[in-house]
Amino acid sequence: MTYKQFRLFTCVLMSLFILSGCTDNDYETEPEDTVEEMPQEETQDNDEAEINDGINNETEEEGTHFEEDEDVESDEPVITINMEEDLLDPDSIKVLVNKQYALPEDYSPDDLVTLDLPTVFDDPNLTNMRERAAQALREMFHSAKDEGIVLYARSGYRSYQTQTQLFDRYVDRDGLEAANRYSARPGESEHQTGLAIDVTSESVNYQLTERFGETPEGLWVEEHAHEFGYIIRYPEGKEEITGYQYEPWHLRYLGKELAADVAESGLTYEEYLLERRIDIEIDE
Repeated sequence: MTYKQFRLFTCVLMSLFILSGCTDNDYETEPEDTVEEMPQEETQDNDEAEINDGINNETEEEGTHFEEDEDVESDEPVITINMEEDLLDPDSIKVLVNKQYALPEDYSPDDLVTLDLPTVFDDPNLTNMRERAAQALREMFHSAKDEGIVLYARSGYRSYQTQTQLFDRYVDRDGLEAANRYSARPGESEHQTGLAIDVTSESVNYQLTERFGETPEGLWVEEHAHEFGYIIRYPEGKEEITGYQYEPWHLRYLGKELAADVAESGLTYEEYLLERRIDIEIDE
């Protein structure tokens, strides 16, 4: 066999070998995601799910951590407020009393007790409160005294008739518009609930004055009243909401849980209820 014949024979054999080893699949790209993923355990604990959520960057539609947050039980007390049963019931400690929501003329609490605390007046018509509120006030006065703060109760429960006399006197003295800023019309006073108390101190000569809020006694009350179930009902700068001028001396009993929640919010009682989506009317 000549050299030329040998080269030709070799080329033919190589061509046949190449053609016999080729198929159509040799020209297709192998898919990169053909490996089947193992399903994740459905009973992952919360900590592991939160870690996986951060690593895998799951979307909000998948909502892994949102669903788990709903399953976490909170230790915070749940405060329920019902319009009819709480805010409109004169016997409820949550009752709302203001220029829009008045008490019945004949309403008087049936559990009034006389305060056994330092008082400005001896008049029993001014030194009574509902028993639960009186007990809380007693605890507050004693706690304040332990810290060197001496408080005095000046005016507690007032009947509809007593409030009528007071308001009429203020109108005669200062006029209706002025009286409406610092005194409640009959039926619109929280004092009629037996849950409100005016407190003062020797440092302001036992008077009811805005200066009380700047005294050590007034500052202590502002900081600690909610710990005993009381709030400062008419805060400074909220006259358009409450309808009354700033009264650092006027405390309203709501119970410890609700008072703490209102105090922490920094809102008036009206604003707090509106924030809770309770449809109350306010003075526009």
